Order: sequence, then C-alpha cells, then structure tokens
Amino acid sequence: MVAITVDRLTKRFGTATVLADINLRIEPGELFFLLGPSGCGKTTLLRHLAGFYTPDAGTIHFDDEDVTHLPAHQRGTGMMFQSYALWPHMTVAENVAFGLEERKCPQPEIAARVAEALAAVKLEGLGERRIQQLSGGQQQRVALARALVIRPKCLFLDEPLSNLDAKLRLDMRTEIRRICKEFGLTGIYVTHDQEEALSMADRLAVMEAGRLVQVGTPLEVYRNPVNRMVAEFIGETNILPGTVIGPGTEAAQFEVDTDTGPLTASCHLAGWRPAPGEPVLVSLRPEALRLTDDGETSSDRFSGCIDNTMYLGATAQYELRLNDRVALKITQMNPTALLEPSGTTVTATVRIDDVVMLPG
Repeated sequence: MVAITVDRLTKRFGTATVLADINLRIEPGELFFLLGPSGCGKTTLLRHLAGFYTPDAGTIHFDDEDVTHLPAHQRGTGMMFQSYALWPHMTVAENVAFGLEERKCPQPEIAARVAEALAAVKLEGLGERRIQQLSGGQQQRVALARALVIRPKCLFLDEPLSNLDAKLRLDMRTEIRRICKEFGLTGIYVTHDQEEALSMADRLAVMEAGRLVQVGTPLEVYRNPVNRMVAEFIGETNILPGTVIGPGTEAAQFEVDTDTGPLTASCHLAGWRPAPGEPVLVSLRPEALRLTDDGETSSDRFSGCIDNTMYLGATAQYELRLNDRVALKITQMNPTALLEPSGTTVTATVRIDDVVMLPG
C-alpha cells in the first residue's frame, strides 16, 4: 500500500488550464474516486498520477518518494483503461503476462503469477483462449488481471466499466472493490457515474473546470454538498432559490423565504452563516420527501397536485406541482400503490435535516 500526495499540481494545454493548483492526499489502501462532468480534468489528473503526463507546476509523492518526473513504467503501478487495450493476437495468458515479459521475469515465475492473477479475477482455465472468444465482462477481467499481475503499489482505473451492460457493471463493482481490498491496493478510479462512485468509494473528489470542488466520504458529499454543482451532480435534487429571513430555533438552522413559502433549512457548511436578506439555495433530495402528512413538528410541508407519475418497480417517481412556478420531484421507495395525476391536493413532508441550505 502507498499513500499518494498531490501538492499544488497545475497543468496547461496551450492557453487552457486543465488542472489548477490541485492539493490532495490519498491514504494507503484507500479506494478513491475522481468524479465530475466530461472535461473537468479527472482523467488528466489520473494520467499525471500514472506518469503519462508531466505537470507544469507542483509535485506528486508516493509515500515519501517524489515521482513527479518518474516515467510510468518505473512507478510500480497498474492501469486499467476504458478500452481494455488487450492484444487480439495473443491468448488470455499472454495478455496477462505481457508486463512480466517486459520486466524479464523468469518463465516459471511468469506462469505462476499469471495463474494467480487469473484466479483472482475468476478466470481459471481460460488462459489459452483468444480475446475474441471472451465476453465483454471476461475481457474486462483480463484487463484487471494484467494490471494485478505486476503486483502494483496502486491501481489506476479510467472508467473501466463504461463499456459493460448494466448487470455486468453491478457485478464488477463488487469484484473491483473486493480485489483492491484483498490485494491491499491503493486504488484511484475515474468515473462520471455517480452511483458507481457512491457504491464503491471510501472517499471521493468532485471536480469542475480543473479544480477540486469537494472531497469526502460518499455519505458526506451526498448529504452535505458544498454548492449547487455538487448537489445536482451527485444524485438528483430539487433546488429552490430563497432569501434568508433569520436564524431558526435550533443551532445551524435558518428560516428561508422561497416561492413555496417559508422553510426551515439546515446549514452544514462550516464557517458559513448567511445574514438576513442574503440570497441562498435550498436543496431537497427527491427520496427525502414523503407523500404523507405525518404530523411531525420537525418537518417542512408542501401542498400541491400530482402532475406526473412514473413507476420503476423499486421506486415510483412523482412530480408534485406546488404553484405556477414550482414543481418538486419526489421518489417513493417500494411503492405498493400509485398516486395518479389529478387535481386532488396532497401533502409532502421532509425532515429539516434533509432541507440543505447552499450558497446562492
């Protein structure tokens, strides 16, 4: 296991700054995700860590070793690419052995380590097959075995599941996390898939325009986003603009005037306490809203009519029209009956802890 420290890393392509003063610490054995929209710089940052790019400024350390200018093949890392990058003219075993052949390892050692790597990814007995004879999921496992066979200090993964169907993606999420933990690898994983990141990461970083916007555990980032971009990128949310009326009755709570009326919102950002009259945003996750008036005093309430219903099996999604300007998305878990669109007024409630105030 290795700790990775990035200090003030900056990269420019021409006049465009694609990484701007990145500071980051990834702990030994941590499965760390880089997440963000296309073009945010996450793959560029990964390629700097792997040694494919050299920064214009800043440093990269593996533990206490400065690897900023060390070539990729000398960093002791494994890499999984989105395209897998497998050799079609080689067998599965030959593909997995490629890195060991380049390192001039003895043939008996190569054979033993290839067998060990194939067993780790559950491809025992398939070493003599050609790549074209494998399914997409099996090819992905070959690429993972090839990265593991060199016994890397850390494993870099660049959107490795994007070419798989939904069922295989779910299966491979579990496998990749299991392998990283069993092998004691520090893993850095790039994706734009929020669900993938939330389900697999120990911690994650959300990037935008070459900068780290927020770093934390999946739970921290999902429940306490630092701004609108993070709230909307990590899952679904309803955003309501508002104006601070004043402090609430409890610490870190504020009364906010919105187009739906006054709400009590929670402020989770350390050091930020907006003044009365300051514009803010209120974030409400669809699954936090409940189509019931349960009488709780620690809840905000909304009344409106169902405009749209979508049944998805495990969930039902509703659009609750509050007025001419505002409609809320609501997700009901494990629905046993559906509310159909009508003019009947219904009530939705949400706990104040789930009404998150963000900078406007």
